[in-house]
Amino acid sequence: MRLINLFMAIQLVVSIPLGIANAQSGKTAQAKVVNGLLEGTVETSGTKSFKGVPFAKPPVGELRWKAPQPAENWTGVKKADQFSKSPMQARVFGDMMFRSPGTGEDCLYLNVWTPAKTMKEKLPVLVYFYGGGYVAGDGSEGRYDGEAMAKTGIVSLTVNYRLGVFGFMAHPELSKETSYKGSGNYGLLDQYAALKWVRENIAAFGGDPNRVTIAGESAGSISVSAQMASPLSKGLIAGAIGESGAMIKPTLAPLTLEEAEKNGVAFAEKVKAGSLAELRGLSAEELLKVAAAPGGFRTAATIDGYFLPKTLNEIFEAGEQAKVPLLAGWNSAEMPYQAFMRAEKPTPEAYAKRVKEDFPDQFEQVLKLYPGTNEAEVVKSATALASDRFIAYSTWKWMDLHAKTAGKATYRYLFSKSKPPMTKEFANATTGLAGGVTKSADQKAPAAAPAPISEGAPHAFEIEYAMGNLDKNPVYAWTAQDHQISKTMLTYFSNFIKTGDPNGAGLSKWAPISKPEGANFMNIGLKTQSEKATDLERYRFMDQLYSK
Repeated sequence: MRLINLFMAIQLVVSIPLGIANAQSGKTAQAKVVNGLLEGTVETSGTKSFKGVPFAKPPVGELRWKAPQPAENWTGVKKADQFSKSPMQARVFGDMMFRSPGTGEDCLYLNVWTPAKTMKEKLPVLVYFYGGGYVAGDGSEGRYDGEAMAKTGIVSLTVNYRLGVFGFMAHPELSKETSYKGSGNYGLLDQYAALKWVRENIAAFGGDPNRVTIAGESAGSISVSAQMASPLSKGLIAGAIGESGAMIKPTLAPLTLEEAEKNGVAFAEKVKAGSLAELRGLSAEELLKVAAAPGGFRTAATIDGYFLPKTLNEIFEAGEQAKVPLLAGWNSAEMPYQAFMRAEKPTPEAYAKRVKEDFPDQFEQVLKLYPGTNEAEVVKSATALASDRFIAYSTWKWMDLHAKTAGKATYRYLFSKSKPPMTKEFANATTGLAGGVTKSADQKAPAAAPAPISEGAPHAFEIEYAMGNLDKNPVYAWTAQDHQISKTMLTYFSNFIKTGDPNGAGLSKWAPISKPEGANFMNIGLKTQSEKATDLERYRFMDQLYSK
């Protein structure tokens, strides 16, 4: 099953529109960028925010499916106090709470939060890419809000990039238009354009263009690995943070140009467009309707010979990536055990049957690595197996390759804090398997309690903790313990962004990976502490499966 199908299987729920706004002091702040003068707002914390800042021309009309072009200049003062529209997308993930005014193709904007007083401080910079399987997401989400990170002394940005068929369609006619005779990767090129904008403009916000750390979760983390690998952007990066995911098989690995072009031709046939001109003549809504339908469009990056000359495995193995400090990891229950067991109860007999079905030639080895002699062990092992195949293995492989060839410190974490109870407002809501929530005005409590999901932290649940944004998510009844864990994780991340090393006063000592195999990691949860890895044999086994 492709990664995007897994995303939808675990998070496809009714989304909850929630208005979340930053408190503002009523004061304004200005910054002069290359294109003109911006006027943002001053938050009550003293942090200055600039929202909806254009970093490229709107990718509409003839610019649809082209690399982003530099933003146009303006005269006078441009208001930067509201988020821009979100990229074109269907509403598929229930844990996404946008603060944008809607969706549209005109979406290439970024948001900046800065604590700078004089705008000349040369502060470290964080550029954050959102997740969502490359089919959903937006820089306005409250969980990515940059104010908490800015309060630690960092200029923090979120960046919009094109999604789905708008951001990743390759086609023979599109390839003919380019000097490198390739196509696709427009969403990744948007991120690259934003990084170039940061290099040219971040000093105006008090940031240091030579101290830029990129970060992201899920598809955002996959993007971080790709930006590190790309010959275009690797020189714009001083550090990298990846939260669950790398562009390495089986996690949204890139397609060959031939595969991607066939994918684009098949989509053109579905929308009955006989030429590129006809494709560009269709409305964004028409394209999205077809692309968002089951089997409508296969979203993946392309080995286009330009942004990506080779697979990430090949680039990192050759040591051709950005050789910068890397901090990355994943959550303890990225996928619940039900994702592997499906409709079966977690009995040893049912588990062994499922293992034989999925691994007919290696089932004895799998049962040794992921044992299931009782129900508790089945739940634990099925959770680990589902999570490894979904996203944990690819993240580990990325770190393992980087540690071997970069010559820079690589830090591994595991986030293990499980969800707290929901607030009273969501008492009758049904929690999704990976952060999503279903809620309706007339929903009643279920007659029977649903089957329990795996203990531990589900996919995407660490974001609010890492970015210091628990207060931006009203679904959960956060405790003092949750806030302390968030403070710890935010501090680790902030330290890394500032120095390339997460360690600091009052924190448990976090050692980098001491060997290429990755023997050390920081378990961030109820008891944050350094631990030795016990899963290396699992990932060596996965290497055998996915290196073919």
